[in-house]
This record gives sequence, structure tokens and C-alpha cells, in this order.
Amino acid sequence: MIKKYLIERCSWLILFIGLQLLTIFIALIDPSITVRPVLYIVFLSTVILVVFVIVRYQKETAFYKQLGDSDYDLTDINKGTSPFEKIVEERLDGQTKQYKNELTQHNIKLEQEKDELLSWIHEVKTPLTAMQLMIERVEDKKVKEQLKYEWLRMYLLLDQQLHQKRILFMENDLYIEQTNLEPLIFQEIKALQSWCIRKGIGFDVSLEIEEVLTDAKWLAFIIRQLLTNAIKYTESADISITSYREQQHTTLAIKDHGRGIDAKDLPRIFDRGFTSTTAHQDTASSGMGLYLVKNALKPLHIKISVQSNVGEGSTFTLTFPNKNEFVAITGM
Repeated sequence: MIKKYLIERCSWLILFIGLQLLTIFIALIDPSITVRPVLYIVFLSTVILVVFVIVRYQKETAFYKQLGDSDYDLTDINKGTSPFEKIVEERLDGQTKQYKNELTQHNIKLEQEKDELLSWIHEVKTPLTAMQLMIERVEDKKVKEQLKYEWLRMYLLLDQQLHQKRILFMENDLYIEQTNLEPLIFQEIKALQSWCIRKGIGFDVSLEIEEVLTDAKWLAFIIRQLLTNAIKYTESADISITSYREQQHTTLAIKDHGRGIDAKDLPRIFDRGFTSTTAHQDTASSGMGLYLVKNALKPLHIKISVQSNVGEGSTFTLTFPNKNEFVAITGM
């Protein structure tokens, strides 16, 4: 700040130095003026200037130091004292109010758009349900399976979009309870059955631990995304789902035998929009599924880990919290 202040007052300092040099020059060329008293006056003037600059620096920079330390909230900044400081303060205050009003309007529009989108998704589910009933009446098995597959793709896309909008307010929707894993998992497998039959995929489910403490609806969504991800990159192989106790925590592992994930991609697979570096031209992936899984796991206090080798498949492991880890947020 000192350097900036001196640069700001550079013209004044140059003017002072110029005037002192002019005084000395006049004393040197004018025989009637004694040089020594003039030098004494110049010295005193310089000392006075230094003291003046120090005092003014403390006073003039206090307001701007506060501006530099603040973010967007200017309410804690002391009022300007000089006319220029008041001009800056009024201008900043006006701009801040304008930006806050614009931000409020944008937030209102975003909320309206979100509500409209959620409403649209719910409305679309009605014709989707009707389509499902119509598909069941199709007699041609080949056509029927094709229609089921395309219907499932639309359903999963809508479901992902719905949860993407809800996940921002997920903590308001949590209901932590003892959840039975077996019916939940088999329900998700059944929903994906037409896709699995098409790709020749089976399931090996072995649950040593049958219950976990969590939100059943959001856990179903997480498992649905992990199963969808496994099925997408697996051909004619089984997907195993196991639960067991490890280090006093319940663990659920979903293992596929698909194409696997390159080691350099593992740190990024939960990033928004990231697909792959090894199969970058693959348009089947949106890069949203695992991103939503990661965000849904946080409020549930569930940890996720991934082990994968290219060409051998991937294992996604969910580690559930104990009951005492929910006490702080649920009062159980």
C-alpha cells in the first residue's frame, strides 16, 4: 500500500523536489542570497514533508485498505471522510444495491425455471407410464424388447434430471431409517431388466448385512446410478453386489467386469461432466451420473471408493456410517 500511495502522490512529490531544487539554484546564482540558510530551510521543509506524508498516509489509506480487505459486503466499512472517498463510497454502494437486486431477480427466475422443469418432468412421467402399459401389449417380442429399452433410456434420463434439481435441497428431504437392502437392490435390478437382457448381463447378489441406516429413497437413486454405470460399460458378464462388515462399518460393493477405468482418470470420475480420456469419443456417457452420486453421498455421510483396472472392470464400494454419526443431524 505504501508503494501505491507514493505512486499516487508522485506528481506532488516531484513538484516539491522541483521547488526545492529551484530555491537552491536561485541561491547559488544570486550573490545576495546566502546558500547555507536556504539549505537549512530546504532540510526543514523536507522533514516537515516526510512527517506530513506519514500522517496523511495513515488517514488517506484507511478507507481503501478496508475496501481491499472486504469481499462484496460493504456494510462493515467505515464511512468515507474526504470528498473523493464519499464519491467512491456512494458509487460502490449504488452498484452493490443494483447487483444485489439483479442477483435476486436472477435467483427468482432460476427458482421458477426449476419448479417449471420439475413440474414438466412429473407431467412427462404420466405418458411414460401409459407407454409402458402399451408396450406390454405388443406381441412381437423383438419389437417389444426394443421399445422397453428405449423407454428405459427415457425414464433414466428423466429420473437423473429430476434428482439433479432436487439434490441442491437434499438435506431438507432426508429421512434416516433402518433400510432393508435386498428388496431395494432387487427393485432397481428389475427396473433395469430389459437393458440387462439386451446386453446379456446377470447379477450375483450376496448380502451378509441386510440392513443399513440411511435414507431409502436416496440410496435407491445412488444404487441406480452405479448399476446404470456398470451396465453401460459391461457386455455379457455378471455384476456382483455384496454387503459385509469391515472395520465396524457396513460396506456395499458393486463389481462389474466391464472396460474398467484408467488409473489417470480415477481422481476425476466424480467431476461434473467428466467422461473419459481413453474413450473420449464415446458419446454414451454424460459425465453426470457419478457426479450426482458423489453429491448425494455427502448428506448421507456415506463414503465411496473405487478400484479399477482397464479391461478387467471396476468395483465401487459404499461405506455406511454408524448410528452415532447421524446423532448430530437427526437427533436419533
